Amino acid sequence: MLLRVIISAQDIRKLRLDSVPDSVDGLKLVLKNKLQLHSSFDLQYEDEDFKDFCNLTCVEDLPKDKVTLQVIFCPVSSDSSLDTFSSAVPSSLAASSSAHSSSPTTSSSLSSQTECFAGRRSQQWPAYFPIPTFSYDVELKLRQGNDAFRESGALLSISRDMKSQILLKLAETIYSFMTYPTLEHFGCVAKALVEKHPCLTEPGSTSGWYGWKHSIKFKMGNYRQKLKGVGCRELEVNSEKRGAGDTRGKRNKVKKPRRSETNFLPDLPQGRDSRSLEEDREKMVQEMKKTTPNLAYIDDAMNATYALRRQEIVEEEPPVAEMRVRWPALFTERQIAKEFTRLTSMDINKFYEGLDSHLHKLLQLFRLKRFEEVQDMTSLMESLDKDASNQRKRAAALQGLPWYMKENPSTLMKRCEPTDPGEDFIKGMVIGILLVVEDVKEPLPVSYNDVAIVIEEKIVMRHLGDVPNAFVNLMGLLYMLNLDYPKEMKYTFEVIQRLFMGIGSEMCTSRVHSLKNKLLS
Repeated sequence: MLLRVIISAQDIRKLRLDSVPDSVDGLKLVLKNKLQLHSSFDLQYEDEDFKDFCNLTCVEDLPKDKVTLQVIFCPVSSDSSLDTFSSAVPSSLAASSSAHSSSPTTSSSLSSQTECFAGRRSQQWPAYFPIPTFSYDVELKLRQGNDAFRESGALLSISRDMKSQILLKLAETIYSFMTYPTLEHFGCVAKALVEKHPCLTEPGSTSGWYGWKHSIKFKMGNYRQKLKGVGCRELEVNSEKRGAGDTRGKRNKVKKPRRSETNFLPDLPQGRDSRSLEEDREKMVQEMKKTTPNLAYIDDAMNATYALRRQEIVEEEPPVAEMRVRWPALFTERQIAKEFTRLTSMDINKFYEGLDSHLHKLLQLFRLKRFEEVQDMTSLMESLDKDASNQRKRAAALQGLPWYMKENPSTLMKRCEPTDPGEDFIKGMVIGILLVVEDVKEPLPVSYNDVAIVIEEKIVMRHLGDVPNAFVNLMGLLYMLNLDYPKEMKYTFEVIQRLFMGIGSEMCTSRVHSLKNKLLS
């Protein structure tokens, strides 16, 4: 689809999308990422019947080939401490108090409630960190300093108050992307700051920004303490003491993003409490029992209850069987894709794009001499040679990847025939994929009787069609349920996360980094 996106009268962009997201929220997320839009906005489209702009509430209303969209930015607070940050600040800072509203009962009212959750982070850490606009007096001094630097190379001498203002604004902007940045992230921010404002270059420093890097790090720590003090749940959760009756030690675990999640533990939406959100959850359970559930209602309800669900998963760590009872919609392919986007601000289907981009090189590596003695890898390549369709190449790449990473996939993928008792195969299986096929000796069968995902010795999803689709949904479930990668398969899952899906690709282990270099060579 070809898009003409009107951001302002002076800023009109042309954009081509290979596929259209199945929801307005999904389309907005794509536009935010591709056009680098940081503020909250609504969309209008040029209607073919009325020849005028109308509010976009359903992607099915869009013309098929060419679309003109208009971006309508939502008004933000005029408070100078919140500009460029209002989209990510916790609700506890956005308002001092709010009245609790009753539970929404219709899809439209639920949709309005999801606007309260618009404060969640909307994108991953950017390739180039956007240095924010500081207060007017700071910007004026920086402009004068940059002019003097270009003319004579003179560096700007800044006061403690000015430095504090700069660091606070940077900390706010960093928090709009992630809560716990690494030293590498702080280095990116410091480098971007000095590149935009060369007058801030540090004399005597090799990089010119080493001191800024550590100043930003300490300011970020102070900023987190400030947020924790006003009730930010994402930060409060790690400061709680273990209760006297808590023998499982769950509160001793550090509960923070480990795999580049952007909305790991958000606060409840403004104006909502656990009780009203629990009522929404119960209505969803009843809706899911229908033969044909209202998918639009389920979408809105799942979005509105996201924060409640994350607090339950992260803080209580319930068994997966209990989650299936409480949140049945979460174990559907449609909601796995949507929940993954809510959690990581990324489209889960980037998995296919990343896999396909490395497919040819990866299969070449599988044919190296050192794998000739690995019978499973040899059989896999021989089966692929019989029919090298793209879907079979994907399956071969995913099944051969563990062997290449020096791991044994037998604990992850098991095969059985339709007449075999499935309980025997999934016994002891903590996380894995069960393939039901007519011939268990054929690595790449023409078709599957069933493809299922197993978690904690229970089949949680069935009828997934093929191996690539099973891996996509398994990755989604691991993220959504906050489950660790299996230790014996950690490098395989790291490749899928960092190289195929592009999540946290800048922080690879040495083994995965070695594969990355070979794939890009």
